[in-house]
Amino acid sequence: MSRKLGSGTLVIATHNAGKLKEIAALLGPYGLECISAGSLGLPEPDETGRTFIENALIKARGAAESSGLVALADDSGLSVAALDGRPGVYTADWAERQWFEGEPGRDWYMAMGKVEGMLQAKGPGTSREAWFSCVLALAWPDGDHAVYEGRADGTLTWPPRGTLGFGYDPVFVPNRYDVTFAELDPAEKHRISHRADAFAKLVADQFAQ
Repeated sequence: MSRKLGSGTLVIATHNAGKLKEIAALLGPYGLECISAGSLGLPEPDETGRTFIENALIKARGAAESSGLVALADDSGLSVAALDGRPGVYTADWAERQWFEGEPGRDWYMAMGKVEGMLQAKGPGTSREAWFSCVLALAWPDGDHAVYEGRADGTLTWPPRGTLGFGYDPVFVPNRYDVTFAELDPAEKHRISHRADAFAKLVADQFAQ
């Protein structure tokens, strides 16, 4: 039995407004006020782990120690079967602009194009199976932690479709659907996503009576 969250403020270890909004919507019913590490001016730690679990814990522990509050971090990413699970933990890195590509930041269209280009280079008939992984890590300022893992399986499509998601959502079609994550109503995506799967496990552990 893991340590339990109480009501109050929970630091979400992210500087991504879309991720904060999604997480806050999932945790809103449980009496938690979610604020981002970015709004507190907390630094983004170097994600030096080789797994989603390692990186999620690095972020959660960093935010908990810096803020003195319980912190929640997620590390999530897209894995493509035909690319031996890449980009995986390097999902966001694939969207980083190089110095010759303009202002610093992330270009998700470029990242989606990189995945598509690598698949096309493998030739027709290449598997387009892919999955999103999500690891949620809770960390308390005294060092306690808990980890929850989720997954959503699907296939990749091209060109990108939809404007409701972020990251690689416009090219990911979840199993049993014919629309991308970025075309799904947000409430439906919250219900079936990798993050929703991980959150269901967190809620069952943290809030079940």
